[in-house]
Amino acid sequence: MSSLLGLTGHELQALLTKKEISSTDLVKEYLTRIKMVDDQIKALVTVTEKEALEQARKADGLREKGVKLSPLAGIPLALSDNICTAGIRTTCSSRMLENFVPPYKATVVEKLAEAKAVLVGKCNLDEFGLGTTTENSAFFATHNPHDLQAVPGGACGGAAAAVAGGEAVFALGTDTGGSLREPASFCGVIGFKPTYGSVSRYGVIPCASSLDQVGSLTRDMTDCALVMNAISGHDPQDSTSVSGATSDFTNFLTDDVKGLKIGIPQEYLQGRVVPEVMASFEQAVKKLEELGAHCAEVSLAHQEAIVATYQIIVAAEASSNLARFDGVRYGLRIEGEDVDSLFKKTRSQGLGAEAKKQIILGTYVLSSAQYEDYYLKALKVRALIKEELAKVFQEYDCLLTPTTPTVAFDLGADKEKISRGKLDSLTCLANLAGIPALSLPWGTLQGRPVGLQLLSRACGEETLFRVGYTLEQNTNQTRLKLKGKEVK
Repeated sequence: MSSLLGLTGHELQALLTKKEISSTDLVKEYLTRIKMVDDQIKALVTVTEKEALEQARKADGLREKGVKLSPLAGIPLALSDNICTAGIRTTCSSRMLENFVPPYKATVVEKLAEAKAVLVGKCNLDEFGLGTTTENSAFFATHNPHDLQAVPGGACGGAAAAVAGGEAVFALGTDTGGSLREPASFCGVIGFKPTYGSVSRYGVIPCASSLDQVGSLTRDMTDCALVMNAISGHDPQDSTSVSGATSDFTNFLTDDVKGLKIGIPQEYLQGRVVPEVMASFEQAVKKLEELGAHCAEVSLAHQEAIVATYQIIVAAEASSNLARFDGVRYGLRIEGEDVDSLFKKTRSQGLGAEAKKQIILGTYVLSSAQYEDYYLKALKVRALIKEELAKVFQEYDCLLTPTTPTVAFDLGADKEKISRGKLDSLTCLANLAGIPALSLPWGTLQGRPVGLQLLSRACGEETLFRVGYTLEQNTNQTRLKLKGKEVK
């Protein structure tokens, strides 16, 4: 394995600035890596080799002219395949959009293009973001680079696997209830979900609009800060975009947690987290206390209703969003004897089992007979959850939990074990409340990564970066080695 493949984006940028390497040579290294390992990892739906080499040559040309470039210029990236790319197919890993080529770019893609980052591919995901293992893709299941027999998590498992497997330096994906942080945990990379509305969702094919948020997958906290600098900010094309001054996230990389109050929702974790992951989590708590943070147990109100509330809202919004895929306007079209037959045949053959299940459940909770008992009640409980969480953050700077109740399990495992509610039970809180959350690698158990999750108040990204960076600088638990030749 080339020594370049193990370097972070900012380390590679230093070599590019010194002209010790070129963007073209770097991108060629990554394209070679993709050809070598992706037949086993299966992280990518589309490889953009031609476009990547052209973008790399342009970055090199600007560098030769002495143009001041961004820290991401010439750095290979991957995108989850529900983020629109003009002229490059965007499938959502669904037969419904298998040949869909968007006529426009998502805002985050436009911003990365302005930063001269180089797109090497689009990543596999659970169909339309509905799933937790990336086995619900219509095309193929993605494998975990740390153990090819294990799932990479989901829904954005392809993006996490691409970063962990050395197929991209960083990636973007979407987080609906842990869709980004869960695969980050399973694959041993950093997954960051910013405050709802701080990164534009324009051009992102939605799953559950009030929960979805674009986030990043990186190998260290510095890269995470640099990516966030590039993609965050107000977007007038996104009605949910938050106005206000954009922060320089690199200013949050402070090696100091002294005096921070960190809440541990111990009661919330009991009965959810397996003992081995809990033991690893307790080591992290101990380390933070050694570094000067004050960790104390905190109670979360309405904890018994969090997962149910999330499941109802996801189903309702997914059902509504997926209604557009009817064979009439775009995407797959299977002709029928009449309009009803066209709808039925197209949706029956174009959508997978998980998407159909969520549509049926969502349609039920949105029906006139059930709306008040389910969806409206879920919205009211969500408001209570946000209100109570805001009170918690008046006393505590952040919350600390494991990212997932277990490490990655085998592909094809019992579906009851991998149900959405069980795997999302620790992560969906951040999406319901619209707050930022960070998943940080925290060592391994029998070769499979463990994740550590931090949550803070809305627009409280500074605290998460501070804690994450401090742990990164003072332990060897957060920087898992890039998987090398053994993947092949």
